[in-house]
Amino acid sequence: MNKTHRFLAFDCGATSGRALLGTFSGGVFSMEEVCRFPNRPLKRDGRLYWDLDSMRRSFMDCLTDLGSRGIKLDSIGIDTWGVDFGCIAPDGSLAGLPRAYRDPYTRGIPEEVFKIVPRTELYAATGIQIMDFNTIFQLYAQTRTGEPALEKAAGILFMPDLLAWTLTGRQVCEYTDASTSGMMDQKTRSFDKGLLERLGIRTDVLLPIVQPGTVIGPLKPQIAEQTGLGPVPVVAVAGHDTASAVAAVPAADERFAYLSSGTWSLMGIEVPAPIIDSRSQAANFTNEGGIEGTTRFLKNITGMWLLEQCREVWRKQGKDYSYPCLVRMARSEEAFPGRINPDDPRFAAPENMVEEILRCVQDDTLTDSQIVSCIYHSLADRYREVLGMLQGFAPFKIEKLHVIGGGSANELLNQWTADAIGMPVVAGPVEATAIGNLMLQAKAAGLISDRWEMRRLISASFPVRVFTPHTINNQ
Repeated sequence: MNKTHRFLAFDCGATSGRALLGTFSGGVFSMEEVCRFPNRPLKRDGRLYWDLDSMRRSFMDCLTDLGSRGIKLDSIGIDTWGVDFGCIAPDGSLAGLPRAYRDPYTRGIPEEVFKIVPRTELYAATGIQIMDFNTIFQLYAQTRTGEPALEKAAGILFMPDLLAWTLTGRQVCEYTDASTSGMMDQKTRSFDKGLLERLGIRTDVLLPIVQPGTVIGPLKPQIAEQTGLGPVPVVAVAGHDTASAVAAVPAADERFAYLSSGTWSLMGIEVPAPIIDSRSQAANFTNEGGIEGTTRFLKNITGMWLLEQCREVWRKQGKDYSYPCLVRMARSEEAFPGRINPDDPRFAAPENMVEEILRCVQDDTLTDSQIVSCIYHSLADRYREVLGMLQGFAPFKIEKLHVIGGGSANELLNQWTADAIGMPVVAGPVEATAIGNLMLQAKAAGLISDRWEMRRLISASFPVRVFTPHTINNQ
């Protein structure tokens, strides 16, 4: 690692994206943010779509900036959320904008699917938590209504692969993202075409699955020239953002649970093989692909979506609370007893999140501070419940919870979580997803041997904070 290597990670979330430049030199890893950009669904004719053109422009702006600064890249990697996809026409063009998972067009679809493929059979094959917006339900809904983009498609690409296609013109289907679709057989790690055919879903649009670390191809010639970067290769990293984030957990051994904390909270464990039985199905846990053949056994929990949507309501009322302000508000009402179930379907997409919470607790006199306290305490309580479930499945004793992602910077919630679960919470790094993305590019370049070497390097490069139960309350 004597030579300096530079890798670029595009980390795209459902509300914003960012690009981070990772530098490996002399055994030292450093990282800097290059740019941030908004990402909002487009609403057209009552439907929600992802604005692929806007995302591509943001990518190009970032790449052009790097090229103008004379920065040479070894590779580029892209990670995003899961389940959503775009359709590619036979002539290689985009057949239509990808639908956004927040679009309610799949409500009630799982029940229709279960009439053909029973819920137990579907879970036994795929091991995926049943959620309305899983890819299999989106494809079934679009097939049933004759969605024009799908009908004329020659192939479908999940979001990280779709964005890589805009840069390279090459089409791949990366494993960790495909594994979240609800269409992959956990035993064969390939799409269950027999199951899909029973549902009338086209299987000729599915590409063979490739593993993280696969080189997709170089930037298109016109992009290489326009940006001044040359033919930089784009690598299929762990395309699902949680898979990249879990790769960056700075753990020393397997005895940990993780909480990827952002709009969604994803809590799970890293295990060598899927856990699929009647208990995991009843608890609605999901088995998703990790790196190096591991499985991310986890549960999706509604996370900061609750607070983000309340902030939107308050902002329209002229109250633009910053996150530090929200923490102070919650701390001022630490003893507030009200609780909600963050995973109640009523909070999935309400017109007004504040009013929905008030209806749930049956008290319309709550202050904004009490609502924030209610959200934080309710999340901590839900984390305790799910961690208890995980311990019942884990083949090892869980000794600590690693909180990664944006939520790891919330010291108050970290402390309340430690108090709730009764074990240490290790918070950080905040940019775990981008770090995992960069590490997988470094691994593909032969600079790192395995995920444990990744984690040792991350632990040495990024400070974390440990929260122990009942030790820093009232700070």
